[in-house]
Amino acid sequence: MIVGTIVGLSLVVAVAVEPNHASLSDTAARIQMSSQQKDAVIQPLIRSATDCIVRAIAADPKFQSSMQPGDMNELIVLSMSVCLEPMRAMIDAHDRLYGEGSGHAFFMGPYLDVLPAAVSRQVRGNIP
Repeated sequence: MIVGTIVGLSLVVAVAVEPNHASLSDTAARIQMSSQQKDAVIQPLIRSATDCIVRAIAADPKFQSSMQPGDMNELIVLSMSVCLEPMRAMIDAHDRLYGEGSGHAFFMGPYLDVLPAAVSRQVRGNIP
């Protein structure tokens, strides 16, 4: 259920936010970067996107600290509209680093696969 909703939302994100065209547009520069260099670029953007989701969920009155990761899916979907900018930055940077279209594939696959557990763990850590 979350995947279908996120797919629709990702299409809105793609249209609503103008893509960021940074300096890594040159294919030769991308190929010359090591995996560690690419990770060093993308990790802060992944953290920023996830932190935005965590903040939005922690502020949501529907959030309960007893929620299981799977129960947070609706809150994650709702928080996406608040976090368009960091999500778009993460997706665009992934495209620049790993090739066109890889950001969307990363977002829809590995990122969303671990997001509920990561958010659950972090939100609980943010509760006073």
